[in-house]
Amino acid sequence: MPLEYLGIRGPSQFMNQLAVVNYSHGRVRLMAAKRPVPKADEVLLRVGAVAVCGSEVHQWRGTHSWPVRYPVILGHEFAGTVVEASPGVRDFVAGDRVTCETAAVIDPHSPMTRRGWYHLDPSRKGFGYGVDGAMTSFVSAPARCLHALPPGVTLTQAALAEPCCVAYNAVVHNGDVKPGDRVVVLGPGPIGLLCALMARLEGAEVLVVGLEQDRARLAVAEACGFRTTTGDPSGRMPALEADGVVDAAGVSESLRVALHIVRPAGWITKVGWGREPFGHSLDPLVQKNVTLRGSFSHYYPVWQAVLRLMAAGQLDVDPLVGGVMPLDKWEEAFEAMHAGQLVKAVLIPEASEEPCN
Repeated sequence: MPLEYLGIRGPSQFMNQLAVVNYSHGRVRLMAAKRPVPKADEVLLRVGAVAVCGSEVHQWRGTHSWPVRYPVILGHEFAGTVVEASPGVRDFVAGDRVTCETAAVIDPHSPMTRRGWYHLDPSRKGFGYGVDGAMTSFVSAPARCLHALPPGVTLTQAALAEPCCVAYNAVVHNGDVKPGDRVVVLGPGPIGLLCALMARLEGAEVLVVGLEQDRARLAVAEACGFRTTTGDPSGRMPALEADGVVDAAGVSESLRVALHIVRPAGWITKVGWGREPFGHSLDPLVQKNVTLRGSFSHYYPVWQAVLRLMAAGQLDVDPLVGGVMPLDKWEEAFEAMHAGQLVKAVLIPEASEEPCN
């Protein structure tokens, strides 16, 4: 792919950096990119750690179900250090350690934004699919997206704050967990395991369900103290009758299972994405008087709560990090996550100081 699509047209005063670029449908590679210049109300961050999300694996394989602006630098789960703040920024200065929300572009006049639900603004564009993300050395971000890191929270841990916020929003805000509830999490991927952690923080007894090929991830769940099982639990445990179910798998079959195992007047929160049609009857939803909710993204109070939990040691994400790799090992990280060999990979970019050629 010609590099001019990334704004590089020969000699430049700007520094070169390497980036993991999704440059067309299902095509990703490590490429040269121009170091960004922060606009008004933005800061320039030196990326300290960027976690790999399952959504990026989907973009790599071309199996995603959302629109993408090509070419785009991947990466929306990240933390780093402020290098430069534009004149309009007052809350952050060079040297501050921060993590960053994903809503890179929002309409301030949207009814959703005015309610404080900017994550639901229909015009929202996120890092890594709508605008350039953080799988590179430097990224520009709006100051409104930043959260200062509490002492003791490392950059690698903070790179997992974003998926923690997805899980917190799904389970705490959009779930209905009560102490002593039985909660089943379908799907032992990163979001599923983080949802399990959130449900346990709320006082629930948690069962994590996966497939045979999820053995490595289920082992991580067991190491975290959760009960696990494989296959369809609806036939083998008809008396389970979960108070709540988190569908973190996203496929049609997982929602069918959720409708079967949830108790009457229970709840299901669907946080997993899937582009296939449902293909099953929704009569159990009606017959059992079940509440079915979708949950998407997160917003400011969720981030503040998650960072407080991390700082207090109540939310330990370290067991989920299966590999910390340099940026040029991105494909190895993507392959390992796709194969279910690890729950979460974290990439560590190194800043380049070489001029563009």
